[in-house]
Amino acid sequence: MKRLLALVSMWFLVSFAGAQSRALPDFSDLAEKQGPAVVNISTTQVARAAQGMPFPFDENDPSFEFFKRFIPRMPGGGAPREFENKSLGSGFIISNDGFILTNAHVVDGADEVTVRLTDKREFKAKIIGADKRTDVALVKIEASGLPAVRLGDPSQLRVGEWVVAIGSPFGFDNSVTAGIVSAKGRSLPQENYVPFIQTDVAINPGNSGGPLFNMRGEVVGINSQIYSRSGGYMGVSFAIPIDVAMDIQHQLRSSGKVSRGRLGVVIQEVSKELAESLGLSKPMGAVVNAVEKGGPAEKAGLEPGD
Repeated sequence: MKRLLALVSMWFLVSFAGAQSRALPDFSDLAEKQGPAVVNISTTQVARAAQGMPFPFDENDPSFEFFKRFIPRMPGGGAPREFENKSLGSGFIISNDGFILTNAHVVDGADEVTVRLTDKREFKAKIIGADKRTDVALVKIEASGLPAVRLGDPSQLRVGEWVVAIGSPFGFDNSVTAGIVSAKGRSLPQENYVPFIQTDVAINPGNSGGPLFNMRGEVVGINSQIYSRSGGYMGVSFAIPIDVAMDIQHQLRSSGKVSRGRLGVVIQEVSKELAESLGLSKPMGAVVNAVEKGGPAEKAGLEPGD
């Protein structure tokens, strides 16, 4: 009887362990193989102050003692001519000869961009181009034989699927976080050019520009922003689909800028109430609110209400 109970207990433990291993994926192989293609990006921006700027308080002012600690004075009462702003972000290598994708806001206004690989080598990078509307930037380092990521198809992603982010949150290089796809094709206020992938992967300052991987180790997105009331991660993160980013980088590489078509219309999403008023069987599509006078849409015959 004791032997039978022991066998039953062992079978239960093995079955439970097997069920757990099937339910919780192992990300270690993915992180080991894809991590070397993810880079840390640090930028320096030189801010120039007006020469001869006077110190804002004289020595008799009660605020003088406090503020003099934070506003360095130059001989003769002038302010420093320039100072440096530094920031951190992430990126990933898309070709063996040193082309790297990141976010436009990571390199925006940078006077100097430094790329650090996982083997601790550092390179000065050249900004090939950046597109603020999609928040995609392409930079280049002079190197060869670099590890490059494999690209996936974001259209094949399913809501609920596991995804993995690798980046440098708060400067901690090659940090790996995981979660699931929460939604696809998400539109955000003031962001009309990107159908974002929403995830619950932990993304924090420094993760920007890093890759979002599917479980096959393919990049499906660029981690771009979070929704947060505190400034830190709150479970809602957004990534730019990699097909959108690759289209942008092709244009940046060929011409240094992005060209877009323009319809000349203002549209709105069709709500349930609007669908009922228009006689639609269900909410779908979009409705034209306004048409730009003399624009392509007006010339094509589009009208408000279409």
